[in-house]
Amino acid sequence: MDELDARLLLLLTDEPRLGVLECSRRLGVARGTVQARLDRLVERGVLAGFPPALDLGAMGYGLTAFAVVEIAQGRRAEVCEGLAAIPEVCEVHATTGQGDLFVRMVARSNADLQRVVDHVVDVPHVRRLSTSIALSTPVPPRVRPLLERVKGRPPR
Repeated sequence: MDELDARLLLLLTDEPRLGVLECSRRLGVARGTVQARLDRLVERGVLAGFPPALDLGAMGYGLTAFAVVEIAQGRRAEVCEGLAAIPEVCEVHATTGQGDLFVRMVARSNADLQRVVDHVVDVPHVRRLSTSIALSTPVPPRVRPLLERVKGRPPR
């Protein structure tokens, strides 16, 4: 990834609805250059898609919780499949340390979180669950600092 890739990704991070032509105009490069860069970033797996940024709170899911999940040994794939079937489970990470999986989930209320937790506990091979409720998100998910670092790096 070079400075132009970083500038392109920063532009799309700030304004994901921009078209290729407008990106090329703002970056001062040919439309074909932008398209080729996007194609290469997708091919390399750097750019995984253009999902909309959603405010889950505005959708009625104002409560975010994180759970450390302990599972039966050798059953990660089955447990992850079961967790993926629960709509309120937003992401799952296999981890080292305490527990086996780290799960981010959302709910509409504390009572709704109990319902979601009950679904998680009911997934076959889940042995134990420890849940924490997020009170706020002082640093939301971000990639800008990483892209800024690449942008400032001299071209290779």
